[in-house]
Amino acid sequence: MTSPHEQPSHAPRSTASEQPAPVSFPRQYARTQRFTLGAPRGFTVAPDGSRVVFLRSGGPTDRAHRLWVLDLDGPGGPDAPVERLAADPAVLLDGAAEELSAEERARRERSREGSAGIVGYATDAAVEWAAFALSGRLFVAELRAGTARELPVPGPVVDPRPSPDGRLVAYAAGGALRVTGADEAAAFPDRAVAAPYADEAVAGVTYGLAEFVAAEEMDRARGFWWAPGSDRLLVARVDESPVERWWIADPAHPGREPQRVAYPAAGTANADVRLFVVDLSGNRTEVLWDRASFPYLARVHWSAAGAPLLLVQARDQRSTAYLSVDPGTGDTKTLLVERDPVWVELFPGVPVWTPDGRLVRLSDASGARALVVGERVLTDAGLHVRAVLDVGPEDVLISASAGAAAEASGAPETGEIHVYRVGHLPDAVGGAVRVSTEPGVHGAVRSGAVTVLSSARTDVPGSRVRVLSDSGQVAEVGSYAERPSLAADVRLVEAGERRIPCAVLLPSTWRDGDGPLPVLLDPYGGPHGQRVLAAHNPYLTSRWFAEQGFAVVVADGRGMPGRSPAWEKAVAGDLTLALEDQVAALHALAEDFPLDLGRVAIRGWSFGGYLAAMAALRRPDVFHAAVVGAPVTDWRLYDTHYTERYLGLPDAAPGVYAANSLVDAGGLTGAVAPARPMMLVHGLADDNVVMAHTLRLSSALLAAGRPHEVLPLSGVTHMTPQEQVAENLLLLQVDFLRRSLGLGRS
Repeated sequence: MTSPHEQPSHAPRSTASEQPAPVSFPRQYARTQRFTLGAPRGFTVAPDGSRVVFLRSGGPTDRAHRLWVLDLDGPGGPDAPVERLAADPAVLLDGAAEELSAEERARRERSREGSAGIVGYATDAAVEWAAFALSGRLFVAELRAGTARELPVPGPVVDPRPSPDGRLVAYAAGGALRVTGADEAAAFPDRAVAAPYADEAVAGVTYGLAEFVAAEEMDRARGFWWAPGSDRLLVARVDESPVERWWIADPAHPGREPQRVAYPAAGTANADVRLFVVDLSGNRTEVLWDRASFPYLARVHWSAAGAPLLLVQARDQRSTAYLSVDPGTGDTKTLLVERDPVWVELFPGVPVWTPDGRLVRLSDASGARALVVGERVLTDAGLHVRAVLDVGPEDVLISASAGAAAEASGAPETGEIHVYRVGHLPDAVGGAVRVSTEPGVHGAVRSGAVTVLSSARTDVPGSRVRVLSDSGQVAEVGSYAERPSLAADVRLVEAGERRIPCAVLLPSTWRDGDGPLPVLLDPYGGPHGQRVLAAHNPYLTSRWFAEQGFAVVVADGRGMPGRSPAWEKAVAGDLTLALEDQVAALHALAEDFPLDLGRVAIRGWSFGGYLAAMAALRRPDVFHAAVVGAPVTDWRLYDTHYTERYLGLPDAAPGVYAANSLVDAGGLTGAVAPARPMMLVHGLADDNVVMAHTLRLSSALLAAGRPHEVLPLSGVTHMTPQEQVAENLLLLQVDFLRRSLGLGRS
């Protein structure tokens, strides 16, 4: 027997009453938030292997995520693991609607988090306690007991994290970093351990939060880190007073004041970021390094295996320094400076220490993206390492794609990402050992002998999550996600001389001899946004467009991740190469697929929107219509860290910015005849790619007499999680494409 909140780990909860009525794919896609609701995520493994903690919402259309525990040593013993609910937002908030602070909204926007409830949590070292925020209030869950309760502290609370020993919880609130006891036994009254002085508070200084470019571009969402001894913390101090202020208005509500945001546009000042060692009494010691040469604080790591470890980066991103910190004095020691004439990439999971104190990092120095431990390079050109997932006493767990050498010597694993173990001890032999056995996209979380392996394939919707031990599979974590009404049915190929990774989707009704089809290119096309993946769900929107009568092509050209450092860095100074590769892929695929090159459209969002607009403006001989979503049109209006990595500083390279932008003070740049119809779509509340990009493009198009229509989305940011907005956007796009290509309405 199991309680209402206990169930066998292999069986997702489902009842007949929960089965949704048949709906259209656009509505299904929107209401399930791209089929992510109900899918398990955010895994943490207890080091003793007794349990796995994770998040999952209550069903395929339930936005509120709950905190769950999978007991691997359940009541039925190790052969009968049991899932149980550890924290339910509806219970903790007593049914009240969730209210988000401005800081929490910003964090969710930076992480593209569109769901609700418990969207993130942190645990102590033993994974006995979890802390999380709901409606700006602090909650803790005792994971063994399955109980959760609120800690009465000042709010709104952001990013709470238990100390490694589980006695205390640190959190950001009101510009300060505060610490409180996790329970009454801790006997630690709530206090601010790092707070702005009076003059700092006026200037907008905060402690314990990440600045905009760190969260948006560096994949660093945190602003504080506990010492392994739980007696002090490293705390980031962020001063945004040097950053330009922009205003984001809501024209649909003219009575509301515009939102004032600090936005570091290319070539302008960044936030001033410093780091302090802070003890529990509030004593501070500043961490000192050459911030003039290395102003970006990219990574922080503090573990029992060594001194605090920093990765700092130059403004031009062509050099990074690995520093160790003396927490007593704040002095730093340079362990290594890495340089690259193009840029030095930042990677997930590094730098860290091995348990015996050797530096673990990833490096492009050899021409391949390799795992380096100490002085030893442990992988070769056969692997393109993407992230470090865990470092154990004997091996490193990594995710990697087939490297350039492997692709050249055999059949390409187009779009595949695998998990590997790589021995790091001096006597280790055998190289990388693949953990994931099936073709697809795999990721993992590991602690001790237990690994949680998440696997996606092209022929099966969603992801399968398995819990593995040294002896094999221990459990499978159930998913409540809805099954899509469409099957991806995608072909993965490589196109042209450059072997551009592509996905091709044809209508399910098309048969040999039916003749060529109108074409829709559906790329992202830019850095850090791989679209061609050996998984099912990434192609569902493309499949829906294919069912409307299009041959849909997704192509990942130069600049995209997953192949080689040279492939990614080829776009330095020239982002227009992304368009060149879309054209090359299209023409190469037309030799093998029924593509009507006289009716070609393109759609995209963000960088994909920029690419779509550029296609219509600069290659109207190839493209006949474009859906342009939230595009960057003037790179001077995008942020420092991203833009300067690829284009340098605007004042130093004005010609580069002009060549890569779609508009400048003189109007359109690089546009040629004939004019092609464009649909411009943009969220008015977007604080990442601001609405000014689309407005300037529209003004330039109007001045040039070029046909276009503008769809402003009131209250929408860079994401479109709203159900009606997401659904109707798909319907309006296909209507525009059919009209523009002369296909008539469907």
